[in-house]
Amino acid sequence: MPSRAASMPADAADQRLRAHVHPPDWINPEPRDRYHLVVVGGGTAGLVSAMGAAGLGARVALVERDLLGGDCLVTGCVPSKAVLRSARAAAEARQAQAVGVRVSGIDADFAAVMRRMRERRADISPHDSAARLRAAGVDVYFGEARFASASSVEVGGRTLRFKRAVIATGGRPARPPIPGLSETPYLTSETVFALDLLPPRLAVIGAGPIGCELAQALARLGAAVTMIDQARQVLPQEDADAAAVVAGRLEAEGVRLELGAGIAGVRREGERVALRLERKEAEVVCDQLLVATGRTPNLEPLDLAAAGIAADKDGVTVDDHLRTTNPRVFAAGDVCSRFKFTHAADAMARIVIQNALFFGRARASALVIPWCTYTDPEVAHVGWYAGDARRRGHQVDTVTVRLDEVDRAVVDEERDGFVRLHHERGRLLGCTVVAARAGEMIALPAYALRRRATLDDLGATITPYPTVSNAFRAAADAHRRTRLTPRVRAWLARYFRLM
Repeated sequence: MPSRAASMPADAADQRLRAHVHPPDWINPEPRDRYHLVVVGGGTAGLVSAMGAAGLGARVALVERDLLGGDCLVTGCVPSKAVLRSARAAAEARQAQAVGVRVSGIDADFAAVMRRMRERRADISPHDSAARLRAAGVDVYFGEARFASASSVEVGGRTLRFKRAVIATGGRPARPPIPGLSETPYLTSETVFALDLLPPRLAVIGAGPIGCELAQALARLGAAVTMIDQARQVLPQEDADAAAVVAGRLEAEGVRLELGAGIAGVRREGERVALRLERKEAEVVCDQLLVATGRTPNLEPLDLAAAGIAADKDGVTVDDHLRTTNPRVFAAGDVCSRFKFTHAADAMARIVIQNALFFGRARASALVIPWCTYTDPEVAHVGWYAGDARRRGHQVDTVTVRLDEVDRAVVDEERDGFVRLHHERGRLLGCTVVAARAGEMIALPAYALRRRATLDDLGATITPYPTVSNAFRAAADAHRRTRLTPRVRAWLARYFRLM
């Protein structure tokens, strides 16, 4: 597997980051007695497992082959959201006339945007640093880990014996089986943040969350972007109406969408890349190609067979308690979960601490995990979609409040979107939010689902006016009005006559 550090520019910010998350002068410690917990992988799941266990007094070792912080810090959440922030500023400036402000001469300095991203990433890196882990009592080992037996791991010629272990090695970008792709240079989410020059023409393969976020951001910063996917909608796993809102905004901002289009082949033509689409005569020609077609788990160097641990193409096999087929070893995060999110990895790591160290019986299936795609507008979801709930035997009703009916969205010129609640006789089953700050708003229905709340409970929750979160109360009011049947109305009319 390629090193993330190898794809990073040698600028001052990245030198500062590396000094925290893989110090060049780091000396691996001598192993202590059998560790209560050995953590393999220093991303979110690994860091939370190690810090949590050490904080409770356990002897803990953590092994990381590359950079602590994992995808979230180095190539995922942190750098992508920093770039999205700059792209949003450019878009807001262009749209300022809609609120009566004239702005001219907008110039997105891509090199400055990327420099700022690296500086903010370096600013955050002490949170995931080797020094912080060591201060918390964790023995940090840099190097390639592999299982030597059912109860030991080898790294750099040292053997770490354990009572329990957790595999938290995460994943990496998947490469789709497209003819010619392996011979063609392309970017992924692990290399795109090393750019300093904005490609004039960018093609993005994949219209999922990563593809949509980066396509919109780079288009707002000045690139001509074409996004291609076999699916017939962007964000194929999301509510079709939510996807339509995002697609409309992407197209309005100049992104060309080629949906329902497979790629017959890719080839390099000098400094350009040409993509031939299936069932179409025209080609897509670009200066840079970004591949964003999902993730694959990091398993290869681990020698799982030596520890009796089963795995397949989707990752390490775990039960609902996150235990692998080796009862001493657990797994957490992208390496074993369909939820490829930092907050899901964090939540799973907390389950591992309970179950591995304290004979707990916490279940991953009990987690209520929201997610968000950080396009503009954002798309957030928690719980079941209507079709999922019906397949599970629920009688589903849906309430939708459009943002053009919400006062704050109207005055903010952010009317594209909606709040959609799925319920069964008032019991909340799922929620989709499409709004500028959907990721912040989804916390309320996520909490409601966790507490098995009803739409009446949401309606009784007072939110400040004017906020877009008032849409939840409007949805509850709309549901309440459905209970005013003709029979109920007749009874109320009689009641008021008597009054």
